Parts: sequence; structure tokens; C-alpha cells
Amino acid sequence: MADATRRGFLSTMTAMGGAAVATAVTQGADARADTLSRSCPPTPGLVSVGPDDPRYQDLILRGYNARFLGSPETVHVVHSADQVVRAVNQAVRAGKRIVVRGGGHCFENFVDDPSAQVVIDLSQLNGVAYDPRHHAFAVEAGATLGQVYRSLSLGWGVTLPAGTCPSVGVGGHVAGGGYGLLSRRHGLVVDHLHGVEAVVVDRSGRARVVVATRERDDPHHDLWWAHTGGGGGNFGIVTRYLMRSPHATRRTDPANLLPAPPAGILACQMSWDWAELTRSTFARLLDNYGRWQQGPMNEPAYAGMDTTLALPHRAGGRIGLTALLDVPGPAAEESMGRFIHAMGQGVGEPLIEVFGTSPYLRLVTSSGDAAGSFYLRSKSKCGYLRAPWTPKQVETVYRYLTEGEEDPGGAVYLNSFGGTVNKVPADATAFPHRSSSMIAFYDVGWYDPAQDEEKLAWVRRLYREVYEDTGGVPALDGRNDGAYINYPDLDLADPAHNTSGTAWHTLYYKDNYARLQRVKARFDPLDLFHHGLSVRPPGGDAAVRKAAAPAGRGRLPRPEPRSYAKPAAPVHGVAHRILDAGS
Repeated sequence: MADATRRGFLSTMTAMGGAAVATAVTQGADARADTLSRSCPPTPGLVSVGPDDPRYQDLILRGYNARFLGSPETVHVVHSADQVVRAVNQAVRAGKRIVVRGGGHCFENFVDDPSAQVVIDLSQLNGVAYDPRHHAFAVEAGATLGQVYRSLSLGWGVTLPAGTCPSVGVGGHVAGGGYGLLSRRHGLVVDHLHGVEAVVVDRSGRARVVVATRERDDPHHDLWWAHTGGGGGNFGIVTRYLMRSPHATRRTDPANLLPAPPAGILACQMSWDWAELTRSTFARLLDNYGRWQQGPMNEPAYAGMDTTLALPHRAGGRIGLTALLDVPGPAAEESMGRFIHAMGQGVGEPLIEVFGTSPYLRLVTSSGDAAGSFYLRSKSKCGYLRAPWTPKQVETVYRYLTEGEEDPGGAVYLNSFGGTVNKVPADATAFPHRSSSMIAFYDVGWYDPAQDEEKLAWVRRLYREVYEDTGGVPALDGRNDGAYINYPDLDLADPAHNTSGTAWHTLYYKDNYARLQRVKARFDPLDLFHHGLSVRPPGGDAAVRKAAAPAGRGRLPRPEPRSYAKPAAPVHGVAHRILDAGS
């Protein structure tokens, strides 16, 4: 999935109970016409909020990870691209560092950082509409996935193969690649990206709106390419995405421009009691799962299957496995039965907690959201897998998940990947991980700031030992395929944690990084848009351009890639941590 809130999604699957009843959503033929013809209400003006405004605390506490908290001088709430231009011009003239917030789900301090002076909040720039000029759907960058799914499905009967956490913002999700439960059948979100509208700043410090498309003769084609996996916060501020599948026919019919949502999702949630698993049966379960991803998963019957193996600490009680098939019916049930049987071989029969068909829209708009509490502190890491873990890696994971009597609050997830995603050449988009079958996700969450060092140390040790033979990171080889920029991890840019000799940008972008640097030089020559893992200007990893700029403007600070072992202090006396909250 494109977001990492698997915990919330899995809890939703469990709450579904027995078999969900499939329902159909019907709509009149004039619904799409009404969407195009209705008049729009007046757009609010640019809203600028400072520390003395009662709205300030709510706006700065929208981040996913309570380890980080900024104290910007101003938060601009924007409602149009023109307002973004105005806010950027003001900040550039004043020499202020700009950051952008969409859904607020970033795992690191890209927005919530002490050096950030101006936050441009896109949450109210959230429309979804058909754009007849481009024959594409215009999705504004502040929309959430839940809003997008509902609008596209109920308005036009189409969808996108994006993530299942409905509160994730479109802005950063799409820019990093975007994957979800339909991606093995339909590819990444960026495989359906026709164009991007963005506010960029030229060498004189002037902001302007640029539209870049997939069309080869578009003079801004490279800016489109950079947003097909190059990550957010690198080249400017995206204000809207234009979505249209590359092979769409009958372009005048909006219902033909994107994939149709499935009639339903056959969902199965199974689990095994940790108390009944031994070291060898644990290894057999992971072997069963890995072999399936390499073999049967590539058969036509499983083209639309998405799976997640959730491995919590033994103290958590049970190991969970969720499987989703996007074609319901007797044939799908038979296919699911084969999957269940294969997973239990040599392990033991799993407990089937959910087996039934759910309406697709309900599934992708109602999942629980672990980011709902802004008190949660967390650290996440990931690694793409071309082949299953080695026995040594399996042993390492087993040891960390079984040592001690207390639950460290951590878990490891193995998510299916590949399928149609891997049919696209690695350089056709900025997203380069086109040969992986799984992605491993390592996660720990807690609430008490006093536990920061303990929890960070736990997940860092685990990750380092899993990748001990490749310098502590998933360095590129026949088994590992780097990391996903939408799961950012500042440790990959820290020589204390990455001893592989492989640069962080190679792990995230592979051979596509040099082209991303050229796009950076053209569309952000002043390096205004940057963070700890942003694309660097050409000339070296540490290069920060002090290019021509308005008089009086100094060089804006670039935060260095670093890890934070201590929490930021509360801003303006707000107690934004709850020490005794439940997990």
C-alpha cells in the first residue's frame, strides 16, 4: 500500500467480521454533466495564520509523527494556484524558508522542522473534477485519497490504484510513486499521471504556474517526469495533478480515462497464534509467503491480489495475513482457498477471521488511520525485495520479534508488489523499483518521549542486522532493490547507519537521480524547495546554490540529513504529548 498505516487497515479488516455483503453503487447518466456545469462558490482569499491566531496550533499539529514539531512564523492556507504564487513570492522576497504540507503524513521532519519559517498548507485546495481541455481528471494536491476515491467513483465510475489510508494527501503520495491494493493489476498511480500543475520559482526569485504533461513535445515534459516518483518538496509546489491512463481511448468520455473500480473485493484475514509457532514453523511461514510472491502470484488468477503479512512482536499475540482479490465470485473464492492452503503448509491451519466480499469504495474510504493521534511518535524503515529474505535474515527477524516479554511496539510487514508495476521500464518514470516482488516495512511506535532512544535503537538494530551483509541498508543487488521515497528514512543518508558505500539517492532513485538533478537545476535553480532527503542541485550531494536572487535575500537554510533522538520542545507551552495514552 502507498501509505504505511497497515495497522489501521488490518484492524478494519478484522472488524468486518464474517462475510461482508457486496453492494452496488448506481448513478444517473447526468451526474457527470452536473459535476461539470454547476457553478462554483466564491473562493476564499489567502489565509495567513501566525502564532497568535487560535488556528495556529491546529495547523502545526497536523503532522504524522509527534517526534517532530516546527514553529513556523506563518502558515498560509491556500485555495488556488494564484494564492500559492502570492505566498511563495512573499516568502522569497523576505528570505524565508518554505515548506509544503498536504495530508501531513510524512514520516520525517520534512515539514515539521525548526528551520521551516513558512508553511504552505494545501488542505483546502482539494477539488476533484473533469478537465475537458486536457481530457483528464484534475485532482488538486490538497485532496485526500478518500476524497479522490469517492469523487471519482460516484461521479464517473473510475478510480486510481493508490493507497488504502483515506487521510493520506494526494500531493506527496503521487509525487513519490503511489501504490495500493490495485497496483499489481493497474500499476502505480504515476503510471496514470498525464500532467502536473506546479508553482516553480525562476532564478530571479519570481514564482509562476507551469503545466507539464506526458506529451513528448511538451517543453516542460521533464517536470512531469520528475513527478512520476521523484518525491515531494523537490521542484516546486504541486497544485493539481491531471490523471489519465496512457492507453485510454475515447478521450471525450471521462468514464473511459481511468481504471474502473472492481465490483467488489474478496477479502480474507487469517492469523496464527504466536504461542503455537516455533522457530522452524515461523521460518516455514515466511518461506511459504516468499515462494508464493515469486511463483503463483504471477499467474493470471492472482493478477489482482494484494497481500500483507503482519509480524508483530510475540507479546502482541498473533501473526496476521491479509489477502485481497479484486475479482469476487466462485473462481476467486477457489483461488483464495488455494492461497490459504499454501500458507498453512508445514505451519498449521490458520484462524480465518474474515472471508467475504466487501464493496471496494467502503474498503478504501473507511480503514482506520493510525495517524489520527498526533501524539504518536514513530520510526519507519523499508526495503524492496527482488527475492525473499535469506534464512539468516529470517532468523534475525524471528529473534527480534520473540526476545523479551514486553512488546516493544514494533512490527515488520511484508507487502506484495510487482505485477503490472514491473512491466514499465525503470527509466520511463522517475520511480525506479520495477523489478521487486515485495516491500518490507519496519515500524515502531510509542507515546512517551522518554522512550525515544530505546525505541529508535530497537528498530535501527533490527534493520541494520537484517541488512548486515549489505552495509546496514537494502543496497542494490540480486535480492535487494533499494527503498521507497514515500517511506523516507533519514538514516539512509547518515554514514553511521549506512556503511554500504551506496549513496542514499541511489537507494531511492537508482540511475534516475542524475536526470532528477537536471530537472532540479532547471525548475528550482535557487534550491528553495528542499529537505533532508531532497534532490540536490547538480555539483555534489552537499551543494547548495546561492544563485542570483532579490536584493537582501540571503541563502535559505537547508536542513542536513540527520536523525533525531530527542523530541522537539513544545511550542508556546502547548502540551502536545500524552505520556499515558494507549497504544
